[in-house]
Amino acid sequence: MESISIIGGGIAGLALAACLDESRFDVTVYEKRPGLPVVGTVLAMWPSAQRALETVGILEDVRRCSPAVRSGALRNAAGAPWISIDGADAVAVSRVDLLRLLDAAVPASVRRITRRVDTVTSGPDLVVGADGVHSAVRRDLWGVRTGARLTPYLAVRGVVPVPVNPDHVGEYWGRGDLFGIGPIATGTLWFASYRSEIGPTGINVASTLEEVRQRFSEHGPAIRQVLEGATPELSLAQRIWTTPLLRSYVRGNTVLIGDAAHAMTPNLGRGACESLVDAVTLAGLLNTRPRAEALRTYDRSRRLRTQGIRLASSAMGRVALAETAQPLRDRLLAQAGRRTARTAVGTGR
Repeated sequence: MESISIIGGGIAGLALAACLDESRFDVTVYEKRPGLPVVGTVLAMWPSAQRALETVGILEDVRRCSPAVRSGALRNAAGAPWISIDGADAVAVSRVDLLRLLDAAVPASVRRITRRVDTVTSGPDLVVGADGVHSAVRRDLWGVRTGARLTPYLAVRGVVPVPVNPDHVGEYWGRGDLFGIGPIATGTLWFASYRSEIGPTGINVASTLEEVRQRFSEHGPAIRQVLEGATPELSLAQRIWTTPLLRSYVRGNTVLIGDAAHAMTPNLGRGACESLVDAVTLAGLLNTRPRAEALRTYDRSRRLRTQGIRLASSAMGRVALAETAQPLRDRLLAQAGRRTARTAVGTGR
């Protein structure tokens, strides 16, 4: 049997471990955290990610966790809707539930080791770097110049344990900031982003939450209502990091997947989706082809696509968090919303 060491037990690492052929591979997952998280954002599962979840065998379980409210709107800071979003066919899941389901899908034959890995050593036939944006695998083998890139933006998110108001669901774009409200099984999820000098490490969640309340105090009442119920215990705060462009996701007997390969800003909601697709693609190739061929094919099929999405997400982030161009952006979105509404009326939809 070939030995595979997966460094990182997040979305990408667990999905890969769940899909590898246990009759062919001796798999070990290394994860520094001893348990699963208790707070996390809601992740929209695009069709490609849904197909990946079906391959893992948990799509129906994810659907059962998907919130009943699946529509919302893109809004201005005051809450007036620009464009309605119909998500009737969408599948969404909290990161907490997704990790729980992926964790349960991993075969018992996979060894779990709770340990931080800072240096890649020889031994396994294949090492998979699934250790996120601050990947030690990438830094060790691809070089220090491939270290994570700090953006000027802060991401704060949390859960309020009261049912979401369906009329408030959506993203609110202000001047240099954005706020989101969405449904989860346990209540209401919220998230906020804006430029900040906080961090990048040692961020105090309680004081950051107070800064968020101050920052959004002049925004719409829906935002203020959610923030009134937010608590540090059910909130997270972190700076947003990305990865640089990589010429290859493969180096010798080591391969990168997920955020270790292509961490992106969250503005398109594609990071988790592409991590899942990475994992099932790599597993399918390793299960059916010689290792060298499988790695070459994975790199060709995934690198250009994920780097393109990474760049598109960054561009969307600049639009969503626009400052000097915010008035023009708002006018264009308002016009687009009116055109969409007239088209819907004209077609009887």
